[in-house]
Amino acid sequence: MKKIKIIANVCFVATIGLFTLTSCEADADNLGSQFLDGNAANGQESSSPVIAYNIDNKDSIRSDAKNLTNAILGAFDEPVFGMHKAAYVTQLRPSAYGTDFGTNPKVDSVVLQILPSYVTDSVTTTTTTINKVSTDQDSTKTVNTYPLVKYGRSKIGGNPVKFKLSVAEVSDFLYDNTKTYFSNQTVTATNVLGSKNINAFVSGVKITKVGDNSELLSRDPGIRVSLDKTFFQNKIIAYQGKNELSDAASFIRHFRGLRLSVDENDGFLFNLNPNTMSVTMYYSNDVTKDNATTRQQNTYTFDLGTSNVHFSQFTFNRPSAYTTAMGNINKTKGDAKLYLQGAGGNGAEFVIPTSTIEGLRNKYTQEKAGILTAKIRLYSDENTWKSAFAKPSTFTVLQKDMKQFMDDQTALAGAGYIRVKATNLDKNPAYYDITITQTVKNIVEKGAENKPIVINVGDFTTNSQTGALLGWNYTSRAYTPNRVVLVGTDPSNINMAQLQVIYTKK
Repeated sequence: MKKIKIIANVCFVATIGLFTLTSCEADADNLGSQFLDGNAANGQESSSPVIAYNIDNKDSIRSDAKNLTNAILGAFDEPVFGMHKAAYVTQLRPSAYGTDFGTNPKVDSVVLQILPSYVTDSVTTTTTTINKVSTDQDSTKTVNTYPLVKYGRSKIGGNPVKFKLSVAEVSDFLYDNTKTYFSNQTVTATNVLGSKNINAFVSGVKITKVGDNSELLSRDPGIRVSLDKTFFQNKIIAYQGKNELSDAASFIRHFRGLRLSVDENDGFLFNLNPNTMSVTMYYSNDVTKDNATTRQQNTYTFDLGTSNVHFSQFTFNRPSAYTTAMGNINKTKGDAKLYLQGAGGNGAEFVIPTSTIEGLRNKYTQEKAGILTAKIRLYSDENTWKSAFAKPSTFTVLQKDMKQFMDDQTALAGAGYIRVKATNLDKNPAYYDITITQTVKNIVEKGAENKPIVINVGDFTTNSQTGALLGWNYTSRAYTPNRVVLVGTDPSNINMAQLQVIYTKK
């Protein structure tokens, strides 16, 4: 414990702390009013170890439609966490049932469109002139190319990373979108319908007339994969007028889904929005008018959005140091290193020792000390995690077995509450402060149960319209690929995980 001199900075911190606390509870005595009387108060800080240990998620996480406002694809391999490969499984439904495809219908082409996340403020533009288009007028073709939002490498061995993206038919029935799926779920998908070589960039295309600049074609930046037109001729067109295409329940048993995956085992992981994916079938049919028969062009679209089952599949190949650590988790004394990884990887738990709680409670009851702030300070392990890959910027923070937000998240939400403050993420080591002020106050002052605190890589998700949190169990864990090794309970390391409390007393 060390005395903090009352200088301007501490006064500022104390003032903010008092404001935060007094604006969140009605009972002034529980807010430390006992130290508000008099002319001055001494701020004191205590730091004490916490019991920190890994939580082995068995390389699996719930990853179905409920948790997938985004998904990831690709593969990435590094020496600490090993190989991490991400595939994606989805149902598809037609935009309309019982469609009449006309006379002598024939599929001309089928295209799967994926709209991945890309860096909007980094673009390369090329412009070319196309002579004598169908309007007998020159046109301009503009191609805008953007880098993908990705986690991993852009190059391997000096060469740009390339993936072969394959799309296969799923032969297992996937039920409906209320079914729970985890990321280690396997499906049979051996019939490859199409593939495409992709890299770390996506392009959008716009074609306009020269002169009036009217738009002839506009295509968003994305990945377009041509699928087997013969398969769709036999799977869709040939079933015209049959029960298989008459309603949703029949269709998802007839055409059970698609699986997207990459062949390679290293490169990068990239984000995509499941609800913007689509499959478009271009077909033609005979139209007879005035004894003349011509071919008419049509499209038939399939929706891959929220009404469908979809989930991420993750596979891992772990190095020996990692598997050894997971096989020797010590919940009594703690683990020296914490291996935190999103998208199916591990989390960590922290227990405040009973002796620490009792010491704080004695100060509260006997010395009239009031807690201003309480936080868990965590450092990245500078010897193990030297990677230049982006560290997590935040964590989800919950109390174990409590199916609700922590009290800090709710009670302090309107008072500038910051759940996790990340510092020096571009340096080694970085550190994180996890605010648990209200939780500790409740344990110390009100006798609340001292439950373990659980953190995972990711964030709580919000309503896109209002910005409000969707709920304690809605998070980005399933599609956040970042990872980091933190210092846990390691007395030999000056940066070991600690509880830091600032309190005041007369």
